Amino acid sequence: MVTLAKLKQSFAWWCFENKGLNPATLFLEARHIGYLGVDLLPREYWDDAIRAGLSVINIPGHSPLEIGFNHRENHDALINQVLIQMESAVKYKIPYLIVFSGNRKGIEDNIGLENTVAGLKRITPIAEKLGVTLVLEPLNSKIDHPDHQCDHMSWGVQVCEKVNSPNLKILYDVYHMQVMEGDVTRTIIEHIDFIAHIHIAGVPGRSNINNTQEVNYPSIIRTLKTVGYQGFIGQEFIPTGDPISALSEAYQICNL
Repeated sequence: MVTLAKLKQSFAWWCFENKGLNPATLFLEARHIGYLGVDLLPREYWDDAIRAGLSVINIPGHSPLEIGFNHRENHDALINQVLIQMESAVKYKIPYLIVFSGNRKGIEDNIGLENTVAGLKRITPIAEKLGVTLVLEPLNSKIDHPDHQCDHMSWGVQVCEKVNSPNLKILYDVYHMQVMEGDVTRTIIEHIDFIAHIHIAGVPGRSNINNTQEVNYPSIIRTLKTVGYQGFIGQEFIPTGDPISALSEAYQICNL
């Protein structure tokens, strides 16, 4: 029987900051547990994380996320932001920059999709040359991000197909897509070639990923291993109780 390799894990900084630990201690404790990376880490902490043995896995390509590539009038300013972030990503060997569709603001989904494709086509050739991958993240518009246009996996996959670049993929957030559409296992199996990074959290509530939640994460991890996923599992849940205990529990749940 072939034993599949365990998946690499990271954690999202914003979920664990200001939880009673200074950054250096958090990084060291996370590395001791077994984490190899940290997501969405502000620039001022990159060196501290690296000294602790963690890699910076992704950073936003632009902000705020409500203003995105679905409106053509945003493209020039967004592209300038992404290009600056690409320079930092190359210097610090950060593999992924997160990009967003932005809010609809009255625009139809098909028009927003074509606009997003047009904008991303302007920068994916540069990403290819630099070895940086842009990851488009679908977000739920039901609870956390009202009016967000890329709120289903199918919309994000269509963007990737139309841009047709090896350096544009999807950041698949299980929490967001469980809220919007469910069917997580089938989605992963059918679209694994488009998925570069995974975020997870408990549903409902975006809290710890234990057995009080509706998503069976051990099953999701087994599916990812079976289909040959090579990326990181990013813990992006808001911890209850002691943050280090929550990080340790989540790591063990996914360390199959």
